[in-house]
Amino acid sequence: MSSAVHTISLSNRDSQFHCNEQQSLLHGVESQRIKAVQIGCRGGGCGVCKVRVLSGDYSSKKMSRKHVSADELNQGVGLSCRIFPLSDMVIEALD
Repeated sequence: MSSAVHTISLSNRDSQFHCNEQQSLLHGVESQRIKAVQIGCRGGGCGVCKVRVLSGDYSSKKMSRKHVSADELNQGVGLSCRIFPLSDMVIEALD
């Protein structure tokens, strides 16, 4: 099954990468060897890959409330290992 490929722009890193809808943002950035987002457990538990979504549509999997509060989720903050793009996106790496 093929999946649409989207362009993800990192606003505070002056870089872009491509990611399909089956890949998390973290997987996309990692597979293209762009060192723009910190890499940790890759499963939503450590919180080091936190980003803010500035624009674009996405789906997400469960994230640890220890690292991403409900308020942060409402403000577009999430873990890049748990966010899957549904359109082109602009994100900001938080570190």
